[in-house]
Amino acid sequence: MHDTRPLPELIAEVTRRQRAAPLRVPVGVIGPRHATAAQYAAAQAVGRGIAEMGLSLICGGRGGVMEAACKGAAEAGGTAIGVLPDDDPTSANPYATVVLATGIGEARNAVIARAALCLVAIGDNFGTLSEVALGRQFGKRVIGLEGAARVEGVVQVATAAEALEQIARCVLATGHPPAG
Repeated sequence: MHDTRPLPELIAEVTRRQRAAPLRVPVGVIGPRHATAAQYAAAQAVGRGIAEMGLSLICGGRGGVMEAACKGAAEAGGTAIGVLPDDDPTSANPYATVVLATGIGEARNAVIARAALCLVAIGDNFGTLSEVALGRQFGKRVIGLEGAARVEGVVQVATAAEALEQIARCVLATGHPPAG
């Protein structure tokens, strides 16, 4: 059943559930290391909105879209988990609050796609496309904006606010966290 409540009500419900939840499944933000100004701004707004809902963010932990999303989360006092491909934690962007230096290379894309409740793809490159494909393979909702790949099953949106609405609907539809 589709929840038809307006965005402010959806966000308030997600925020209420997150504050009461003992378990917090992160939302993935994926995108290229070299972002356009519009992609950077969208990622920062999405990261901020994720944190304002009380959700954690997971990403690749590097620059560009990943840095912008972490910066937005940090501005709102949220948690941003950076999953690095190498084993050097100092290669993370300065806004990642939890850094996982995996040393597993691009296989970290599968970790991000599997760990995320849903994924927001901002922009496109081969690494982002692999995360989109993995997310879809794992049955995750993937939301695309600012030039994200037009892949079957990706919900394309025009603004960060629309992406946040899709995230809220995903959280409420999946029951993560459960209603309290």
